[in-house]
Amino acid sequence: MGKDKLRRFAELETFTNVFQLNPVHKGKWNVDYFKNNNPIVLELGCGRGEYTVSLAKFFPQKNFIGIDIKGARIWRGAKTGMEENISNMAFLRIEIEQLEEHFNENEVDEIWITFPDPQPQISRERKRLTYNRFLDMYKKILKPEGIVHLKTDNDGLYEYTLEKTKELSLNVIKHTSDLYKEEWLDDVLSIQTTYEKIYRDKGKNINYIQFKF
Repeated sequence: MGKDKLRRFAELETFTNVFQLNPVHKGKWNVDYFKNNNPIVLELGCGRGEYTVSLAKFFPQKNFIGIDIKGARIWRGAKTGMEENISNMAFLRIEIEQLEEHFNENEVDEIWITFPDPQPQISRERKRLTYNRFLDMYKKILKPEGIVHLKTDNDGLYEYTLEKTKELSLNVIKHTSDLYKEEWLDDVLSIQTTYEKIYRDKGKNINYIQFKF
Protein backbone atom coordinates (compact mmCIF):
# COMPACT_ATOMS: atom_id res chain seq x y z
CA MET A 1 0.00 0.00 0.00
CA GLY A 2 1.36 3.44 -1.00
CA LYS A 3 2.24 6.14 1.51
CA ASP A 4 -0.65 8.33 0.33
CA LYS A 5 -3.20 5.57 0.97
CA LEU A 6 -1.70 4.88 4.38
CA ARG A 7 -1.96 8.57 5.23
CA ARG A 8 -5.61 8.67 4.14
CA PHE A 9 -6.50 5.59 6.17
CA ALA A 10 -4.83 7.10 9.23
CA GLU A 11 -6.67 10.37 8.73
CA LEU A 12 -10.00 8.54 8.35
CA GLU A 13 -9.59 7.30 11.90
CA THR A 14 -9.71 10.92 13.10
CA PHE A 15 -12.80 11.97 11.13
CA THR A 16 -15.93 12.19 13.26
CA ASN A 17 -18.15 11.78 10.18
CA VAL A 18 -16.76 8.34 9.24
CA PHE A 19 -17.82 5.01 10.74
CA GLN A 20 -15.98 1.83 9.87
CA LEU A 21 -17.16 -1.77 10.01
CA ASN A 22 -18.83 -1.82 13.46
CA PRO A 23 -22.62 -1.24 13.52
CA VAL A 24 -22.66 1.50 16.14
CA HIS A 25 -25.75 3.46 15.03
CA LYS A 26 -28.19 0.81 13.79
CA GLY A 27 -31.72 2.11 14.33
CA LYS A 28 -30.36 5.26 15.97
CA TRP A 29 -28.72 7.31 13.21
CA ASN A 30 -31.06 10.25 13.70
CA VAL A 31 -30.89 10.17 17.50
CA ASP A 32 -27.19 9.36 17.99
CA TYR A 33 -25.48 11.10 15.10
CA PHE A 34 -27.65 13.59 13.21
CA LYS A 35 -29.59 14.77 16.28
CA ASN A 36 -32.79 15.34 14.30
CA ASN A 37 -35.71 13.45 12.75
CA ASN A 38 -34.94 14.30 9.14
CA PRO A 39 -35.18 11.70 6.34
CA ILE A 40 -32.14 9.46 5.83
CA VAL A 41 -30.76 9.02 2.31
CA LEU A 42 -28.03 6.50 1.37
CA GLU A 43 -25.62 6.55 -1.55
CA LEU A 44 -24.37 3.02 -2.22
CA GLY A 45 -20.90 2.60 -3.70
CA CYS A 46 -20.33 6.31 -3.14
CA GLY A 47 -16.65 6.31 -4.15
CA ARG A 48 -15.23 9.77 -3.49
CA GLY A 49 -18.59 10.92 -2.15
CA GLU A 50 -19.21 13.51 -4.83
CA TYR A 51 -22.93 12.78 -5.05
CA THR A 52 -23.31 12.49 -1.30
CA VAL A 53 -21.62 15.86 -0.73
CA SER A 54 -23.67 17.58 -3.43
CA LEU A 55 -26.96 16.12 -2.21
CA ALA A 56 -26.19 17.15 1.38
CA LYS A 57 -25.65 20.73 0.19
CA PHE A 58 -28.82 20.71 -1.94
CA PHE A 59 -31.00 19.33 0.86
CA PRO A 60 -29.97 20.57 4.32
CA GLN A 61 -33.31 19.22 5.62
CA LYS A 62 -32.25 15.63 4.88
CA ASN A 63 -29.46 13.41 6.26
CA PHE A 64 -27.06 11.66 3.86
CA ILE A 65 -24.81 8.64 4.35
CA GLY A 66 -22.30 7.61 1.70
CA ILE A 67 -21.40 3.93 1.76
CA ASP A 68 -18.34 2.28 0.23
CA ILE A 69 -15.74 -0.28 1.28
CA LYS A 70 -12.85 1.72 -0.22
CA GLY A 71 -11.51 3.90 2.58
CA ALA A 72 -9.07 5.79 0.38
CA ARG A 73 -12.01 6.92 -1.77
CA ILE A 74 -14.35 7.81 1.09
CA TRP A 75 -11.56 9.97 2.49
CA ARG A 76 -12.16 12.65 -0.15
CA GLY A 77 -15.85 13.19 0.60
CA ALA A 78 -15.36 12.86 4.34
CA LYS A 79 -12.55 15.41 4.34
CA THR A 80 -14.73 17.86 2.40
CA GLY A 81 -17.46 17.34 4.98
CA MET A 82 -15.06 18.04 7.83
CA GLU A 83 -13.52 21.11 6.16
CA GLU A 84 -16.89 22.61 5.20
CA ASN A 85 -18.67 21.54 8.40
CA ILE A 86 -21.44 19.70 6.54
CA SER A 87 -23.41 18.40 9.51
CA ASN A 88 -26.10 16.45 7.62
CA MET A 89 -23.64 13.99 6.08
CA ALA A 90 -21.71 10.91 7.18
CA PHE A 91 -19.78 8.03 5.59
CA LEU A 92 -19.90 4.34 6.36
CA ARG A 93 -17.09 2.02 5.26
CA ILE A 94 -18.72 -1.37 4.79
CA GLU A 95 -19.65 -3.85 2.07
CA ILE A 96 -23.12 -3.24 0.63
CA GLU A 97 -24.02 -6.79 1.70
CA GLN A 98 -23.80 -5.58 5.32
CA LEU A 99 -26.56 -2.97 5.08
CA GLU A 100 -28.93 -4.81 7.39
CA GLU A 101 -26.27 -4.90 10.09
CA HIS A 102 -26.21 -1.09 10.13
CA PHE A 103 -29.82 -0.03 9.47
CA ASN A 104 -33.11 -1.13 11.00
CA GLU A 105 -36.25 -1.93 9.06
CA ASN A 106 -37.95 1.25 7.80
CA GLU A 107 -35.04 3.46 8.89
CA VAL A 108 -34.11 4.77 5.42
CA ASP A 109 -36.15 7.05 3.16
CA GLU A 110 -34.20 6.97 -0.08
CA ILE A 111 -31.35 5.11 -1.80
CA TRP A 112 -29.09 6.31 -4.61
CA ILE A 113 -26.99 3.86 -6.63
CA THR A 114 -24.61 5.93 -8.73
CA PHE A 115 -22.45 4.32 -11.42
CA PRO A 116 -21.92 0.96 -9.73
CA ASP A 117 -19.76 -1.80 -11.18
CA PRO A 118 -22.21 -3.34 -13.70
CA GLN A 119 -20.81 -6.85 -13.18
CA PRO A 120 -21.62 -7.74 -16.82
CA GLN A 121 -20.56 -11.39 -16.67
CA ILE A 122 -23.47 -13.79 -16.18
CA SER A 123 -21.46 -15.55 -13.49
CA ARG A 124 -21.37 -12.31 -11.47
CA GLU A 125 -25.08 -11.49 -11.66
CA ARG A 126 -25.45 -11.98 -7.90
CA LYS A 127 -23.07 -9.05 -7.35
CA ARG A 128 -25.14 -6.55 -9.33
CA LEU A 129 -26.61 -3.99 -6.96
CA THR A 130 -30.09 -4.49 -8.43
CA TYR A 131 -30.04 -8.28 -8.11
CA ASN A 132 -32.85 -9.82 -6.03
CA ARG A 133 -30.87 -10.24 -2.80
CA PHE A 134 -29.89 -6.56 -2.80
CA LEU A 135 -33.42 -5.45 -3.68
CA ASP A 136 -34.69 -7.52 -0.76
CA MET A 137 -32.29 -5.68 1.57
CA TYR A 138 -33.33 -2.29 0.25
CA LYS A 139 -37.00 -3.15 0.75
CA LYS A 140 -36.37 -4.09 4.39
CA ILE A 141 -34.47 -0.96 5.40
CA LEU A 142 -36.58 1.46 3.34
CA LYS A 143 -39.79 3.01 4.58
CA PRO A 144 -42.92 1.81 2.73
CA GLU A 145 -42.83 4.70 0.24
CA GLY A 146 -39.02 4.77 0.03
CA ILE A 147 -37.46 5.45 -3.36
CA VAL A 148 -34.48 3.88 -5.14
CA HIS A 149 -32.54 5.75 -7.84
CA LEU A 150 -30.10 4.12 -10.26
CA LYS A 151 -27.81 6.22 -12.44
CA THR A 152 -25.49 4.30 -14.76
CA ASP A 153 -23.58 4.59 -18.01
CA ASN A 154 -24.02 0.85 -18.55
CA ASP A 155 -26.93 0.09 -20.87
CA GLY A 156 -26.92 -3.58 -19.87
CA LEU A 157 -27.35 -2.83 -16.16
CA TYR A 158 -30.12 -0.36 -16.94
CA GLU A 159 -32.02 -2.92 -19.05
CA TYR A 160 -31.39 -5.60 -16.43
CA THR A 161 -32.83 -3.37 -13.70
CA LEU A 162 -35.89 -2.55 -15.78
CA GLU A 163 -36.47 -6.27 -16.23
CA LYS A 164 -36.16 -6.78 -12.48
CA THR A 165 -38.77 -4.12 -11.77
CA LYS A 166 -41.17 -5.91 -14.13
CA GLU A 167 -40.35 -9.34 -12.72
CA LEU A 168 -40.96 -8.18 -9.14
CA SER A 169 -43.88 -5.84 -9.99
CA LEU A 170 -42.08 -2.79 -8.61
CA ASN A 171 -43.45 0.70 -9.13
CA VAL A 172 -41.29 2.50 -11.73
CA ILE A 173 -41.76 6.23 -11.28
CA LYS A 174 -39.61 7.32 -14.22
CA HIS A 175 -36.84 5.95 -16.39
CA THR A 176 -34.79 6.91 -19.43
CA SER A 177 -31.88 5.62 -21.46
CA ASP A 178 -30.67 9.18 -22.16
CA LEU A 179 -31.09 11.33 -19.06
CA TYR A 180 -29.64 14.55 -20.43
CA LYS A 181 -32.23 14.71 -23.21
CA GLU A 182 -35.18 14.56 -20.83
CA GLU A 183 -37.36 17.61 -20.14
CA TRP A 184 -37.62 16.58 -16.49
CA LEU A 185 -33.83 16.71 -15.95
CA ASP A 186 -33.23 18.89 -12.86
CA ASP A 187 -30.30 20.18 -10.81
CA VAL A 188 -30.18 17.07 -8.62
CA LEU A 189 -30.10 14.63 -11.53
CA SER A 190 -27.51 16.88 -13.19
CA ILE A 191 -24.99 16.33 -10.37
CA GLN A 192 -22.00 14.65 -12.01
CA THR A 193 -19.33 12.45 -10.51
CA THR A 194 -15.83 12.42 -11.97
CA TYR A 195 -16.63 9.22 -13.85
CA GLU A 196 -19.88 10.61 -15.21
CA LYS A 197 -18.07 13.65 -16.61
CA ILE A 198 -15.61 11.33 -18.35
CA TYR A 199 -18.46 9.27 -19.84
CA ARG A 200 -20.31 12.36 -21.04
CA ASP A 201 -17.16 13.87 -22.56
CA LYS A 202 -16.91 10.67 -24.62
CA GLY A 203 -20.50 11.10 -25.78
CA LYS A 204 -21.87 8.22 -23.68
CA ASN A 205 -25.56 8.25 -22.81
CA ILE A 206 -26.52 8.17 -19.13
CA ASN A 207 -29.32 5.85 -17.99
CA TYR A 208 -31.59 6.58 -15.05
CA ILE A 209 -34.39 4.72 -13.31
CA GLN A 210 -36.39 5.65 -10.21
CA PHE A 211 -38.61 3.09 -8.53
CA LYS A 212 -40.17 2.03 -5.24
CA PHE A 213 -41.45 -1.20 -3.73
